[in-house]
Amino acid sequence: MPAISQSHQSDAGRRRRRTYRLVAAAAGLATVGALAAALPAGAHDSKHGKPLPSRYQDVQLLSFNDLHGNLEPPSGSSGRVTELQPDGTTKTIDAGGVEYLATHLREARKANGYSITAAGGDMVGASPLISGLFHDEPTIEALNKLDLDVTSVGNHEFDEGAKELARLQNGGCHPTAGCYGNEEFEGADFPYLAANVLDEKTGRPILKPYWVWKKKDVKVGFIGVTLEDTPGVVSAEGVKGLKFKDEVETINKYAKVLQKQGVKSIVALIHEGGLPASGSYNYNCDSPGAGDGISGPIVDIAKNISPSVDALVTGHTHAAYVCTIPDPSGKPRMVTSAASFGRIYTDTTLTYDRFTGDIARTAVKSANHVVTRTVAKAPDMTQLISKWNTLAAPIGNRAVGYISADVPSTGTESPMGDLIADAQLAYGKGLDPETDLALMNPGGVRAGLTYAAKGTEGDGVVTYAEGFTVQPFSNTVNLQDFTGTQLIKVLQEQVSGSNTASPKILQPSANLTYTLDLTKTGADRIVVDSVKLNGTAVDPAATYRVATNSFLAGGGDGFTTLGQGTNDLVGGDDLAALVEYLTANSSASSPIAPPAANRITVVQ
Repeated sequence: MPAISQSHQSDAGRRRRRTYRLVAAAAGLATVGALAAALPAGAHDSKHGKPLPSRYQDVQLLSFNDLHGNLEPPSGSSGRVTELQPDGTTKTIDAGGVEYLATHLREARKANGYSITAAGGDMVGASPLISGLFHDEPTIEALNKLDLDVTSVGNHEFDEGAKELARLQNGGCHPTAGCYGNEEFEGADFPYLAANVLDEKTGRPILKPYWVWKKKDVKVGFIGVTLEDTPGVVSAEGVKGLKFKDEVETINKYAKVLQKQGVKSIVALIHEGGLPASGSYNYNCDSPGAGDGISGPIVDIAKNISPSVDALVTGHTHAAYVCTIPDPSGKPRMVTSAASFGRIYTDTTLTYDRFTGDIARTAVKSANHVVTRTVAKAPDMTQLISKWNTLAAPIGNRAVGYISADVPSTGTESPMGDLIADAQLAYGKGLDPETDLALMNPGGVRAGLTYAAKGTEGDGVVTYAEGFTVQPFSNTVNLQDFTGTQLIKVLQEQVSGSNTASPKILQPSANLTYTLDLTKTGADRIVVDSVKLNGTAVDPAATYRVATNSFLAGGGDGFTTLGQGTNDLVGGDDLAALVEYLTANSSASSPIAPPAANRITVVQ
């Protein structure tokens, strides 16, 4: 996208931005509102004859997470949710798209005078072309229109580094791309919270650690954190100069700070999550017993966060759940997540006690709701999408290849992952004919390719925009040398070390085959004798040239051995490699078929 020279709007023409401030320290809670709460319901102010507020006030908390710049309705399985039926069967529902999300949220807020909208991180990053091409400015504009009040940072907020995150918060045009549409970017109307992300030099949070919502005499504090392991899932350049602290330690620290300020109602926004026992958004997470229906990192986190925190809004795992997990005192506490891509939103009722200033936890109710596409589109969102699509069209609508059927991105080994690995092997051989194989991280495969036309391009046509949605990270394709012993160790790291509990199975190029035995544990899950390259067993002493993206080449996702390669050669953009492969290997008359995803034999 060519840079457009910056232009500054007049002060009068600027959209008025909401101003946020931290609530100043207060000495106790003996306020007029608290005193009034002690009076019986229906009591009146004798001087003015006005009814006094009741003791309890319901506060609506609407929340979502992991939007990832999905302004338009996501395609394929990424745009559907599963609903559990009364008879035990399931059905799928098309969901997502900010035109519909806006309508749902606005409708939900009606008749709720006390309503807050919060998010659990990854609002941007790994975004489709309509947002990613413009450094996610369109998504920030959409979130402003959604009246988002506050969000935590997620790991993907660091994809382009802390300086770019600060620009998204504060505004200003991109340092190299300039201004888009001849307008200066105004930044987020809402605060990003990063309590556990510290500047290595100063030791201070890079953004606000907490924020307080206030209406009349009702105050609710929010603390925002991202997962401590963010450096393990983001490129090294993105987190350079930053330190990520423990989630529990940080939340407990700032919960005390808020309490000292007289804020006793506290919600934690945590970009870390869990895995419910069911993939249905309306699964009763507590049916077997409190917390039994969910596993993963959020369980231990929730069990150790101070009881002074009243609810947890979570994310990162892209799962949908409404669970109660006991706090350290043994009392149940609500923990929620709204899947991803704007397909779900959570509606939680927090009952505020004016007498204590705290949330009456026994009265907390929560439910996940589908962002269906059967409601009217929000016209302002339609206009926003149209504006940015017009700017993106010259690049995004270009046909880059042809497919004969859907290329899914799901499964232990996915056809889309295999296709990318094949593309990177071909690209690697173009850089160095000695390249032997390619490996692709599953988290870098953000979507599949669908055969049905999304626009006017025709069935089976792959556009640049669709390719961008699959690989939006702007990684490079890197070549490195490894011994056969190291190559085996890389495969073992898929299922051991930091990946023991949640394996990350690398997608292999077609010439690498092996058996993954899930009946075993740890590194033993890789059947070493089965690992073959071009049908021949890997020689521990031989040297192999491996193509990966720059994220893996830096040891990302727990693959420390991939960070120890030698004879490095840095190539070009990984999306360009995929586009080049599709263009060279497909045509309208001879489309490419989805890989069979049979390179890894899985024993269960």
